[in-house]
Amino acid sequence: MNIDIKLHKNDLPDDLKLGNVIAVDGEFMGLNVKRDPLCLIQISTGNSDAHIIQFDRSKYDAPNLNKILEDNKIKKIFHYGRADLAHIKYYLKTDTNNIEDTKIASKLARSYSDNHSLKTLIKEFKNIDISKQFQSSDFGGQLNNAQLKYCANDVVFLHEIYSKLEEILIREKRINLYKECLKFLKTRVDLDLAQFKDDIWSH
Repeated sequence: MNIDIKLHKNDLPDDLKLGNVIAVDGEFMGLNVKRDPLCLIQISTGNSDAHIIQFDRSKYDAPNLNKILEDNKIKKIFHYGRADLAHIKYYLKTDTNNIEDTKIASKLARSYSDNHSLKTLIKEFKNIDISKQFQSSDFGGQLNNAQLKYCANDVVFLHEIYSKLEEILIREKRINLYKECLKFLKTRVDLDLAQFKDDIWSH
């Protein structure tokens, strides 16, 4: 699969039109939000493209990206958005609105499986076995072609995966439960940022 990959420094171009449904993912230096900075955000329109934004980490000045993330009219598809949304809120100082999450959808729709990784979903729904070799690599410096391709693979399939999962959720009458879970996602992110890591519903 040929992917049109464009690397942008600091922010998206002023005149870029991405449509009303985009896939979004982030790369960080680790999973501890306050220690491990946000390095990249990648976006796809679902048309075999990937726009990768590499930030100036001294100031995180990305008004064009922030405008898109905040826009309620633009749907953003994440896979495990909890981590991405926390880093976005902490470093870009913005809330992301109109969110879908394929990991939450998978856990509700694919109760026949205990594996809900993006790699597994791509294999099941696209019959493509992507490499996750660069999942744990340094995204804070100069990016090589393999890293860019890895970043692109994290977003180019999300539109179709979300559509397939939505079909199952509707068929199995779990779509309303999924929507209710999404309502809590921002609160779960706020709990993470407040360092409440435990399940607050447990005894």
